[in-house]
Amino acid sequence: QVQLTESGGGSVQAGVSVRLACTPSGNTRRNYVMAWFRQAPGKKREGLGSVDSDGSPHYWESVLGRFTIYKDYANALYLQMDSLKPEDSAMYYCAASGRAWIQYPSNLREHEYEYWGQGTQVTVFS
Repeated sequence: QVQLTESGGGSVQAGVSVRLACTPSGNTRRNYVMAWFRQAPGKKREGLGSVDSDGSPHYWESVLGRFTIYKDYANALYLQMDSLKPEDSAMYYCAASGRAWIQYPSNLREHEYEYWGQGTQVTVFS
C-alpha cells in the first residue's frame, strides 16, 4: 500500500502560480500511475491529469497550457498551476493506482485509483 500526503495549498490572488506536492510513503518502490483531482463545494470531483509510471503526462483538456503535472525521482507528484482563477478554488486531491499506465480519458475517472490523499485546499480570490 501507499499513503499520499498533499501540501502547498493556501489562499492566493488570481493570476499567481501555485505548486502543489504529493508525497508518497509506504510501498514507494512500486511504480504507480499518479493523478490530481479537485472538488469544489457542491460539485463533482474532476480529474485534472495523471502521470504514468514512465513519467508520461495526460491532461484534462480544460487545463492544458495552464497546469503541469510531473513526478520527481522519488515519485513525488507535483501540480504546477499558473494564472490561477477564482474558479480554480477547490480541494485538490492526489491519487494513485497500482497500474503501470491508464489511457486517456480513463485516467480522469475516480474509480481508476485505489489510493487517495486527504486533500489540500486552494482558494483563489479576485
